[in-house]
Amino acid sequence: MQTTSISGAQYLNNGFHLIWKPGIRRFVFIPLIINLLLLSAATIYAFNQIALKIGALKNSDYSWVQWVVNNLEWLIWPVVVISTLLIVFFIFAFIANWIAAPFNGLLSEAVEKHLNNNNDEEDSFSWKLFIKEIPRLFAREFQKFKYYAPKALACLLLFFVLLWTPLFFIGSIIWFIFNAWMSAIQYIDYPMDNHKISFDEMLRIIRIKRSTPFGFGALVMLLTMIPLVNLIVMPVAVAGATNLWFDHYRNVK
Repeated sequence: MQTTSISGAQYLNNGFHLIWKPGIRRFVFIPLIINLLLLSAATIYAFNQIALKIGALKNSDYSWVQWVVNNLEWLIWPVVVISTLLIVFFIFAFIANWIAAPFNGLLSEAVEKHLNNNNDEEDSFSWKLFIKEIPRLFAREFQKFKYYAPKALACLLLFFVLLWTPLFFIGSIIWFIFNAWMSAIQYIDYPMDNHKISFDEMLRIIRIKRSTPFGFGALVMLLTMIPLVNLIVMPVAVAGATNLWFDHYRNVK
């Protein structure tokens, strides 16, 4: 039996290869551009804010603050950088997923068609039907947001409370675990929604086998933190999650 991390890595690897297949790659371009713009902006914003905050602390009116920053900067920088990236990247990634949702649905559908060996079927894509579906797809994203927002706020509140204590790392761990699960939900929901499975039913189904999607979501989060790699994470994750759904959940009742 494979471990969770190995299984998650396999599906991401499969997703990377799937997005270049004929009939699939044309649906990758727009999500890729959206991810490129938003995550690049997130990276620039995050590092600018970190530099400004550290600089402000060095010039603090309190001598003890200056002493802490000047003597523990080697520790403060990695803690603050990792914590900030965890928050900023995934907020921007969440926004990117919202904007790209209609195109991600198309990408997931194309991947499923390939996995079903239906590549020879006549292309039935219609821009008219696609545009008609957009309001429903955004409504689905809003359901995810309602599920995500209160839990994210609670995690963030705990994170900021613990940030200034010796237990600061616990907040980052909790935030990571929560967003790993949310990443799994975000991407596996695309094939579920394509089959008109309700959001609540999707949650019930995905909870039947938690370990594999959690490992998949954790790896998606880790890749989102890597510059350049994070630019292609979204389409790879959509394709990989569709493959995961195809293997584990498509026949679950």
